[in-house]
Amino acid sequence: MTTKANATDDSFHVFDTTLRDGAQREGINLTVADKLTIARHLDTFGVGYIEGGWPGANPRDTEFFARAQKEITFENAQLVAFGATRRAGGSAADDPQVKALLNSGAPVITLVAKSHDRHVELALRTTQEENLEMVRDTVSHLREQGRRVFVDCEHFFDGYRANAEYAKSVVRTAHEAGAEVVILCDTNGGMLPAQVQAVVATVIADTGARLGIHAQDDTGCAVANTLAAVDAGATHVQCTANGYGERVGNANLFPVVAALELKYGMKVLPEGALAEMTRISHAIAEVVNLTPSTHQPYVGVSAFAHKAGLHASAIKVDPDLYQHIDPELVGNTMRMLVSDMAGRASIELKGKELGVDLGDDRALVGRVVERVKERELQGYTYEAADASFELLLRGEVEGRARRYFRTESWRAIVEDRPDGTHANEATVKLWAKGERIVATAEGNGPVNALDRALRVALERIYPQLAKLELIDYKVRILEGRTGTESTTRVLITTGDGAGDWATVGVAENVIAASWQALEDAYTYGLLRAGVEPTE
Repeated sequence: MTTKANATDDSFHVFDTTLRDGAQREGINLTVADKLTIARHLDTFGVGYIEGGWPGANPRDTEFFARAQKEITFENAQLVAFGATRRAGGSAADDPQVKALLNSGAPVITLVAKSHDRHVELALRTTQEENLEMVRDTVSHLREQGRRVFVDCEHFFDGYRANAEYAKSVVRTAHEAGAEVVILCDTNGGMLPAQVQAVVATVIADTGARLGIHAQDDTGCAVANTLAAVDAGATHVQCTANGYGERVGNANLFPVVAALELKYGMKVLPEGALAEMTRISHAIAEVVNLTPSTHQPYVGVSAFAHKAGLHASAIKVDPDLYQHIDPELVGNTMRMLVSDMAGRASIELKGKELGVDLGDDRALVGRVVERVKERELQGYTYEAADASFELLLRGEVEGRARRYFRTESWRAIVEDRPDGTHANEATVKLWAKGERIVATAEGNGPVNALDRALRVALERIYPQLAKLELIDYKVRILEGRTGTESTTRVLITTGDGAGDWATVGVAENVIAASWQALEDAYTYGLLRAGVEPTE
């Protein structure tokens, strides 16, 4: 493992603990390869420190540090090993866990220390004095071995409330023993911003230590608490990508960094790195196999999405009227959502976004607005199905629906067999390029069978469809009726390897609704491929 010079100076630390604290989120189970991939993403983003895990505590983290030494050249970050102070009654030089931290090869070590008097007595089962000696001995020993040391004061804020003098004595001891930064941890996540700011300011004044903040999100205030600590003088922030972490999570790295750069005017990332933030956020979400939050600040796909007609009218004049930053600063984009709330400005802006020239034809825009409202009243939703909306819009502009094939009929059969299995078969009859085509296919369900039959029918004529893949399928029963007589809305997401798009269908029959969405999906795929319509 090698590390190049940091892109930013040492006056402020952005410290990421996704690989350690973030990995404790329910549903996340990272392999060593996953951790190495995420570490590379974080380094590319430009964080200063990456906490890789607890070497010696489990084989996976031990292997991660061993492989990181050989496989990663860090451009911006330093790798950090996490561990605890030595055991009570022993010495740091002889402690196996402390030796494992040194053997990790990490240039920086974060020690977790108890700063709540009751935790010292009940969890460590030792005296307050011995706990201070454990901190002093471990920090001093690691410093003698040439390692940089940070100390996490676990449960600090709750400990401060119970016994402020003892909590501060742990900070003071760590600082005097050589810890570069002492991090105040809101381990239970119960603090509020004003409380954090007051405590941090007092502890800085009373101890003279350089302080950091580690905030859990149990009150929904982790990002706010982190920034409040910075306001009070903290110069080290511990966060996780996308806010991953135990229980409800940790302070989210991305809004914290964006706020520091864009709101505070602090340079905490390398030049140009902030514009990669949305991509990095989504890439890490893919590695941990969690769908990116659409409504996450700054990086969510809905972060700069506008639906109300009033908003659209203002944005048409000046986007800053309803946006707190330019989304391109964080690698995101503005999106116009088309719904029954849409007005003329929404349609005009959406047309521009899709590359459809509406000119100055007010009658055309008016027709599209009314068409959208009429269709949404029937149950269609275009804010979630941009591809279906674009087909509708182009149909109005071009004066006819864009067609590559014409459906004569289709049917889907589900056979319940005596052995408890099911057979699903579909037949489609359609016309394409003047040719009548009949195709039959089986699938693992009626919709899958229809999808395969449609593909069999059209791929010979349109080989571009071979790239298409059905990615997601959602069904919703709409309000107004109950049970099996309800109107059904189907949303289908399709991809071609270069991108994906969503289409919508609505009918009383779920298979009929699915067919509508499939027709739009294939039509839009051919449009994306640059194929000219033939029907």
